[in-house]
Amino acid sequence: MKVSIFDKDILKQFSNICATITAILSAVLIFLDIPNKWRLTSGVVYVAFLCVIYIFLWRRANRLRQVNIKIGVTTLIVKSGDIFEEDGLKAIAFNEYFDTTVDDKIIAKKSLNGQFILNHIDDVAKLNSDIESDDDLKNSIVEKEVKRKQGKMTQYKLGSSILINDEYILTAFSRFNKNNQAELTIQEYVNFLLTFWNEINRLYAQRSVTVPVFGSGITRFKNGFEDIDINELLRIMIWTFKVSKIKFAYLAKLTIIVHNDLLNQVNLYKLKENE
Repeated sequence: MKVSIFDKDILKQFSNICATITAILSAVLIFLDIPNKWRLTSGVVYVAFLCVIYIFLWRRANRLRQVNIKIGVTTLIVKSGDIFEEDGLKAIAFNEYFDTTVDDKIIAKKSLNGQFILNHIDDVAKLNSDIESDDDLKNSIVEKEVKRKQGKMTQYKLGSSILINDEYILTAFSRFNKNNQAELTIQEYVNFLLTFWNEINRLYAQRSVTVPVFGSGITRFKNGFEDIDINELLRIMIWTFKVSKIKFAYLAKLTIIVHNDLLNQVNLYKLKENE
């Protein structure tokens, strides 16, 4: 189970429920007298009833598939699902070169990046042209003519983004090493997110935005964070959004999608602490 049976938040919630029930019973028992022969049975039933309530709270916490977190005026939703089935804008993570070659070497076919290009882009050449000609991306170029074995040669600042087809926000998320492996330090991850949230603020135009859990795929983290798990990634994403001070307009919401295969690793109940 993701949530411990003695989780402090469940214990606190249970304690509040017990206090309410006890107060009600105390008021009722002022006017009612339980016969002596029924007092032991009543006590056992009462304890059993409280145990049922506790188990219900615990099981519900472990079965959560969605949690809503209020951050200022913004509703942030964390849930399982398919990002491509969500309404509004959808963020897709690319590497720092905005490569578009899906060959299981530069981009894996089964990755979110690969699925986007294979199933949601009709003209890859036009996509490449849109990326190269975008004025905002031009201002985010770090280096040109980078020597690589494969792929594009223009490197962009992490977090720089472009809106494609008025539906998809493509963002430069990961660095690529000489073996075309996606990697990041935790400092780069935080800096990426802070830049990315500012880009979202520039592009979203009061529409709802859905993003994946950045870094939960094949990206390798370095410098002691090789084993970072999805719960820590979610907490960092939520924290950076909070410190960015971005406010989504009324009715627009931010959704973080957890892949269904990863949901059993995520403690959604614990994320409510980020409010």
